[in-house]
Amino acid sequence: MIEPLPAPVSSPRSGRFLVLAVVFICAACGLVYELELVALASYLIGDSVTQASVVLSVMVFAMGVGSLLAKRLRCRAAVGFGLIEAALALVGGCSAVVLYATFAWFGGSRYALVAFSLAIGMLIGAEIPLLMTLIQRVSRGAAGDASGTVADLFAADYVGALVGGLAFPFLLLPQLGQLASALLTGSVNAVAGGALVLLVFGRDLSPRARWALLGANVLVLAVLALTTALAGDFEQAARRAVYGGQVRVAVQTRVQEIVLTGRAGAHLGLFLDGRLRVDGRDASRYHAALVDPALDAGPHGRVLILGGGDGLAAREVLRHPGVRSVTLVEVDPELVQLARGDRALAELNDHAYRDPRLRPVTADPFDWLRGEGRMSRPYDVVVCDLPDPGITSSTKLYSQEFYGLTSRVLATGGRLAVHAGPVAGRPRAFWTVASTLRAAGLTPFAYRAAGRSPGFSPGPDRASGPATSPRDWGFVLATRPAPTLLRARSAARPDMGPGVSTGVRLPSGSRPLTPPPGAAGFPPSTLVHPRYGD
Repeated sequence: MIEPLPAPVSSPRSGRFLVLAVVFICAACGLVYELELVALASYLIGDSVTQASVVLSVMVFAMGVGSLLAKRLRCRAAVGFGLIEAALALVGGCSAVVLYATFAWFGGSRYALVAFSLAIGMLIGAEIPLLMTLIQRVSRGAAGDASGTVADLFAADYVGALVGGLAFPFLLLPQLGQLASALLTGSVNAVAGGALVLLVFGRDLSPRARWALLGANVLVLAVLALTTALAGDFEQAARRAVYGGQVRVAVQTRVQEIVLTGRAGAHLGLFLDGRLRVDGRDASRYHAALVDPALDAGPHGRVLILGGGDGLAAREVLRHPGVRSVTLVEVDPELVQLARGDRALAELNDHAYRDPRLRPVTADPFDWLRGEGRMSRPYDVVVCDLPDPGITSSTKLYSQEFYGLTSRVLATGGRLAVHAGPVAGRPRAFWTVASTLRAAGLTPFAYRAAGRSPGFSPGPDRASGPATSPRDWGFVLATRPAPTLLRARSAARPDMGPGVSTGVRLPSGSRPLTPPPGAAGFPPSTLVHPRYGD
């Protein structure tokens, strides 16, 4: 049976305004759901470009399907819209919790990501046809034509999407985190949809439809409220499933999620956005392999560290006699504060931040090199202790433009040390770093070092969970001009264990890097054409 035309709450103008306000709110909530899926997928699965492409393309396709299916509900547009909003609030609000749960306890969330993208997309796609029907009903008797009504609806939709798109990264995510943001958005979505139907169109629904809609919204809000109340316990349980039972610090900064596990020494683990950056069992070996060849090859009075907010690269640099000043550029000030204040992490970095020679700077390394770095005195050594080049958000820090900026701050004969990822695990990415350095006018020398912990995939950027990648680190030491001396350390340090001097493989003499067969033609990675995901 077709619903009769409703009488407005007070006037067609006020009813029209309420419908447009709900269009605005629903659009904002819908975009928050999309961004939530993209952000969580990038964090849990990696490769943000691929995840964003999958989520957005699947959702846009599903929106078209939902729009077609909504034609069957136009005869019952009011109750249909109310039930769709209740379902969207439940699915979208709980999406982050379910995705995190599948990752923590089942080891992957790709299928859940596609399922949620389809479901949310179909529900969002069904909104516009039903809202169009509703606004045309309340606009009967109001001045204006149909084209103006359509224009108003789409204007409210686009402006709402703008507000939701800005609110997620600048307000919701930093203040509430991923789980609470989705749950709050779902609650707002349910209230807005239910209120519109019950207040504006409620008198035209049958008593059974009104109670069914009211019950559905109350149930959804109760589920979201209960999930919000249990979110803290859920996060702790999920973190224990992912990182083990010794999570001491878990904080979401404006840059990344920081998780610190273990108490001290070999048991310490530092994870950034779910990826291992520091492991106490191999931290000394990794940072010695990154830092020492560059400092041993020539003068090293002034040293620049890009990244390395954990303080471990700084510790290694400060151990070398002759170091007069160290500038450390880290984008996340809360990581620096943790490296200063956490007892176990501070002990691991030998309280490097207490050394007066170390000057920490809070800035994006790329932006700092373009600004303040250009005005500073040249550095003898630059150490890039940055996330793996395979992480999409880090590709600009492995680009030809970035290395060109870095070469400007190098003194004559200065050296640049770069962590380039595992050699055996991702050889194309490793040799692309070398070709990019060469394209920037630097002379690269490649070497590698091996971890010592059996069954453990050492070095930064190992995703949490079982070890799957080779137990090695790959580095590139680059100079401008080519060095006259490049040597490994003559003896292993006691804290590095035996055999480290042979674990770091350097080219003999000053021989230029020779890529393996098939790698000689690897093009450099640039900002407009990143190559590390090829």
